[in-house]
Amino acid sequence: MIRVTRRYDFSAAHVLARPDWPLQRNQHVYGKCANPAGHGHNYRIEVAIEGEPDRVTGRVLPEEHLDEVVRGRVLGNLDGRFLNRDVDAFHEAVPTAENIARFIWDTLAGHVAPARLVGVRLVETRNNSVEYDGTEEFA
Repeated sequence: MIRVTRRYDFSAAHVLARPDWPLQRNQHVYGKCANPAGHGHNYRIEVAIEGEPDRVTGRVLPEEHLDEVVRGRVLGNLDGRFLNRDVDAFHEAVPTAENIARFIWDTLAGHVAPARLVGVRLVETRNNSVEYDGTEEFA
């Protein structure tokens, strides 16, 4: 079994706030990230897939195929967007790094065959990154 990791970059804005909470509570929980005007990040995604290399090509999955899937299913939905407003998944869910990583996982899972998705790492800032492997459910 071989694991392959590819990296992708995108930029997006968000505000960390629950729409059902008043501003004061959101500011208490999320601090300056609850500013209603929002703020942006230059994100990096690391997508890890696993599988047996093809006997002819020697690759787990052609890089072009993975790139096409990630561009079409993830970057096309997130890059240059205000996540709370522009992405249906974040109309109710707070677009924390954790929830964005899970969104990416859910968007890619089942679309990298014959390989298997084994991890998504989202780097939000130089001090903050999260990893999700699909094995835990969280709200």
